[in-house]
Amino acid sequence: MATAAATSTSETEAEPKAGPTAEGEEDDVKTARTRRKVLSRTVAAATYKAVEPGWDQPEEGVSESDGDEEYAMASSAESSPGEYEWEYDEEEEKNQLEIERLEEQLSINVYDYNCHVDLIRLLRLEGELTKVRMARQKMSEIFPLTEELWLEWLHDEVSMALDGLDREHVYDLFEKAVKDYICPNIWLEYGQYSVGGIGQKGGLEKVRSVFERALSSVGLHMTKGLAIWEAYREFESAIVEAARPIAGFLSPFDWEQTFDSQLEKVHSLFRRQLAIPLYDMEATFAEYEEWSEDPIPESVIQNYNKALQQLESYKPYEEALLQAEAPRLAEYQAYIDFEMKIGDPARVQLIFERALVENCLVPDLWIRYSQYLDRQLKVKDLVLSVHNRAVRNCPWTVALWSRYLLAMERHGVDHRVISVTFEKALSAGFIQATDYVEIWQAYLDYLRRRVDFKQDSSKELEELRSAFTRALEYLKQEVEERFNESGDPSCMIMQNWARIEARLCNNMQKARELWDSIMTRGNAKYANMWLEYYNLERAHGDTQHCRKALHRAVQCTSDYPEHVCEVLLTMERTEGTLEDWDIAVQKTETRLARVNEQRIKAAEKEAALAQQEEEKAEQRKRARAEKKALKKKKKTRGTDKRRAEEDDEKEWGDDEEEQPSKRRKVENSTPPAGEAQGLEAETGLFGKSAPVDVDPPSKQKERAAALKRDVPRVPHDSSKDSITVFVSNLPYSMGEPAVTLRPLFEACGEVAEIRPIFSNRGDFRGYCYVEFKEEKSALQALQLDRKTVEGRPMFVSPCVDKSKNPDFKVFRYSTALEKHKLFVSGLPFSCTKEELEEICKAHGTVKDIRLVTNRAGKPKGLAYVEYENESQASQAVLKMDGMTIKDNVIKVAISNPPQRKVPEKPEARKAPGGAMVPRQIYGARGKGRTQLSLLPRALQRPSETATQAENGPAPQPAVTASAAEAPKMSNADFAKLLLRK
Repeated sequence: MATAAATSTSETEAEPKAGPTAEGEEDDVKTARTRRKVLSRTVAAATYKAVEPGWDQPEEGVSESDGDEEYAMASSAESSPGEYEWEYDEEEEKNQLEIERLEEQLSINVYDYNCHVDLIRLLRLEGELTKVRMARQKMSEIFPLTEELWLEWLHDEVSMALDGLDREHVYDLFEKAVKDYICPNIWLEYGQYSVGGIGQKGGLEKVRSVFERALSSVGLHMTKGLAIWEAYREFESAIVEAARPIAGFLSPFDWEQTFDSQLEKVHSLFRRQLAIPLYDMEATFAEYEEWSEDPIPESVIQNYNKALQQLESYKPYEEALLQAEAPRLAEYQAYIDFEMKIGDPARVQLIFERALVENCLVPDLWIRYSQYLDRQLKVKDLVLSVHNRAVRNCPWTVALWSRYLLAMERHGVDHRVISVTFEKALSAGFIQATDYVEIWQAYLDYLRRRVDFKQDSSKELEELRSAFTRALEYLKQEVEERFNESGDPSCMIMQNWARIEARLCNNMQKARELWDSIMTRGNAKYANMWLEYYNLERAHGDTQHCRKALHRAVQCTSDYPEHVCEVLLTMERTEGTLEDWDIAVQKTETRLARVNEQRIKAAEKEAALAQQEEEKAEQRKRARAEKKALKKKKKTRGTDKRRAEEDDEKEWGDDEEEQPSKRRKVENSTPPAGEAQGLEAETGLFGKSAPVDVDPPSKQKERAAALKRDVPRVPHDSSKDSITVFVSNLPYSMGEPAVTLRPLFEACGEVAEIRPIFSNRGDFRGYCYVEFKEEKSALQALQLDRKTVEGRPMFVSPCVDKSKNPDFKVFRYSTALEKHKLFVSGLPFSCTKEELEEICKAHGTVKDIRLVTNRAGKPKGLAYVEYENESQASQAVLKMDGMTIKDNVIKVAISNPPQRKVPEKPEARKAPGGAMVPRQIYGARGKGRTQLSLLPRALQRPSETATQAENGPAPQPAVTASAAEAPKMSNADFAKLLLRK
């Protein structure tokens, strides 16, 4: 809309290069024509009145306020709300209740951005013009407003402006609007509105001043600066056209001078614009050739060609911005780097401002911008303005507040203003306790630099001491109550205060009192704290207090007592008497002996605890093994009894070669389909099986070996790891994994092969390899990680040989502090992602929600909620922590996962007795797999070696020797043993 309004007359018929729809382009053209008509008529009327006050235009009937009315109609044609149809119904009552709720919420938390926006929208909808104005004013004092909010506010105020006072109020609003962000459209609206007041005193100078400031602010904008230049030229051209009819009212000499002067202004605007690299420069040059009656000077053509060359170097960065999606931070960063290499301050400032329009909530970008201004430009108004906007956009970032205080001190801002700014920082709502310590340190450093320590006492020194006292009370009461920590465990603020008292104020008594307070806050056990105090006493105290400090350090230090003892002995060796030396040696030897005893006891206790943990683990494993064996025994007892009865009916010794129990253990798998059908056919009415032919044990072993050989082996080529992904956590019941998974992965690219992994018995083991034709397909397939397949989350990770990369682990989520992300615990298991999102979006824009599940896809009652920025996340913590969801009280905190403990790789294992035991004692698969003896319990004999092994035989099992000594028994003997029980 604003761009079309500024298009020159010669380009009105031209078709724009880009636009949403043909209908929208036609509306823009109509709006542009309306604005040019208003511009020309307003300029003409003002010019005529300036020359001949009694002259009027009865045909047009232009009054002093007609320009404002037509401007308001043209500027708000697309965005004004129109006439509201008031209907007193339930909807209006609902809006009133919502307004009251929002006002109450803002009274509790004035930094709720979304609440401000919703309140303004509802008040505007209800027609509460006075309340809307107040709500907007309050919001603008706390937050910078977006271009849309400012334009809406300005259009409303313009439509209500009736006299000169109202016009001045609108001017003030425009001045505030252009300071928040760089907005070419607002500057265009500002210039257009100022044209309506051209008939007032100083109106012409006001219009030109606004347009000149607009050119300084956005005239270098590659894509949107053209609109400002054309609007300014249109205004000056309208003055030229309006001056032609009044030639009869002036003398020929005066008229010619006035006319030539005005023409020169238009020439100057063309020349200035053609010297700047802007899009559509060729069209502007052609327009200048057509408009100018004289040939274009050679210097103008040279500047134009130079600007064209510059435009070519800028185009790649502008095209990258056009192709990327908002917020385009990476593209802006590259553009900023390019501009800083060139070094043009105006262009560097412009690209920073453009980047901040879309990335206003990125603290690092504000820090980089303010740092550039502090070190390069050093212009007071500009630097302080940027710092002020930075803390208004990101009030939760303590680094911005600290830099703001430094900049204010650097440019000599009044002390009261700096103090007020510091108080605002304290109420900004930082999200960490250490942030409050940092801002207090910055303010205390500023107060310390104000003090003239050559004087014994001064107002500044008393203010510094009272500030130190207040800082300690604030951290103890406000910060510790909110975060359960003061944020200053090492008492750095008190240490700085003690140093200032000792070094600058020569007040060692106060410094000692402060250090005593520091030590009573849990720091007496640290050697570095005592040595810091000792160094302070050495520099500004006396030997007696140094000796006293070190004696206390020897008794209290627990982390590095040897170092403290060494310092004490060194001091006594150089300065002490023999008596002092003897006392020091006695104290250090006694202390070190006690420390060694404590360390030995602690090591023994730790070893005992470790052994207890190992014993408990072994007991749990034995219990599980016994429980599993008992369950298996109960399951097979019925079958053994039936077979024993059948064997008893036969002659003893005739069936020695038929051992059904051994057959079951050897096969240990489901029989083939043909055998299963045969068994079903031979099963009697009462479940007893008819006699079947059984192969001898040798043939059964051959059959089992053949079954293992029939299972296909899946080779893996490690050279194809870059185009292969590893898929795990799949359901074991998946019938045909390759068929099921192929459609999922073909969406990422052409699949060369899917290799499922099966066990020796032919069962699917729940993981496979997916090989692609291209590497980019494998990278894209990683996005399918955690996708649900048949009720379980599928894990997709890169294919990496862990024997070559033992430390390789894949975890797709950050394990560091994320201030814009929340960790929610205590959720009901039935809570869905949609339900949680509905609750969270009331406190800000939710970018992503992740419900934490176990490997089976079952919820764990945990979730991570990612907001658009840190401010929204901190507000959500305050609102949601302790909330009840489906009878569950949830806990909400900023996401800061604890550091994962990396398990050490033991080179050898210990047996319960403490001796080192090689891995082979546990068998090929280690002690994790339960191994059961196949000898009947009636024939087992206990032995010491057997009891020392864990879930498996020892290297030389005594059970085997016992079995060798026992007489050989037939099947009939085993059956008799079973029948006796």
